[in-house]
Formats: sequence, structure tokens, C-alpha cells
Amino acid sequence: MPASRVLAISGSLRADSHNTQLLRAAQKFNTGQDIEIYEGLREIPPYDLDLDTPELRPAPVAELRRRVQEADGLLIATPEFNYSVPGVLKNALDWLSTDWTRTEGLPLNRKPLAIMGAAPTNFGTVRAQLALRQMFVWTDSDVVVKPEVHVFRSHERFDADGNLTDEVTIELLQGLLSALQAKIEAAGGRS
Repeated sequence: MPASRVLAISGSLRADSHNTQLLRAAQKFNTGQDIEIYEGLREIPPYDLDLDTPELRPAPVAELRRRVQEADGLLIATPEFNYSVPGVLKNALDWLSTDWTRTEGLPLNRKPLAIMGAAPTNFGTVRAQLALRQMFVWTDSDVVVKPEVHVFRSHERFDADGNLTDEVTIELLQGLLSALQAKIEAAGGRS
């Protein structure tokens, strides 16, 4: 059977983001999934209810919604800005959390999903991940609860080439991906 398709989203736009590097590490150390990193976050326009219909949604939004719906699972790596989720990530999730026409379904509804994050601080992304978990209550997403992957002091966990080198973090990452795979399989996704 083919590998589970996981769409990975970094909440950071920065080229050398540790969160994007964490997603690359997920690709390298994955537990059997086909992990594709979404690179269109910068193109998602501010959420506009007047445009939130299948006919009027901007093309980048329609594409993101399609890709999330087609994925077996979602993997999000978030930085922490002002004790919360970056605005660009929150904005994308706003576009993914609606179906005002009740015709196409909610892309995040019951979607198996895992959250992780990296930050240079001593607390990593604890608060941002908590904020994300609260958002996913509304969307009724099937969020992995444990293990939690909070990569604190992230600048010490990656080498100069952006490779994750910390063995404990690699082990936690693999545990998170295994837990995501279990949710995908329980939802009837690929095994």
C-alpha cells in the first residue's frame, strides 16, 4: 500500500527558519510517510469573508484547501510570536476552517494532525502550540496529543547546514510522526 501523504506547513516565512528545518528533518527521519512541505504560505492573502466561497476564493487559498483535503494528515511546525501563533499561519488556518456554503466540507474537520515547533528561547513554542491546539478544537481536527515536540534553544539543535543533530529531538520527532501515522490509519487513511 502507498505511504501516507502528509502535508507539512511551516508557520515561518524566514528562509533559514528552524521550523522549516524541522520539517525537513521530518522528511529525513520519517516513519514511512510521504511528507511534502507546503511553500505557498507567503501567497495566502488576508482572510476575507466576502471572498470565502468556492467561486471567489483566491487561487492560492483554493490550492491550499485542495492540498489539505487530499492529504491523509497534516504536520505543522510553528514558531512563537508574542506568546502565540504567527499571523501568517493563523490567517491560513482561518481560510481552512470554513465552509459557509455547506457544499464542500471543512478541510480540517477530523483531519489527523500533528503540531511541533522550534524557537531559540528556553520555552520553545509551548504557548504557540497551546494556541494552535485551541484553534483545532473549533475545526474538530484529530490532533496528536503526545509526544509534544518543543524544540527549545533551537539554535543548539541544528548544525550550520540546517540539519537536526540532537538525538533526543530526533527521537521525539519520530514518535510524533508514528503517533500521526496511527491517527491516519485509524481514520481509514493509508498504512
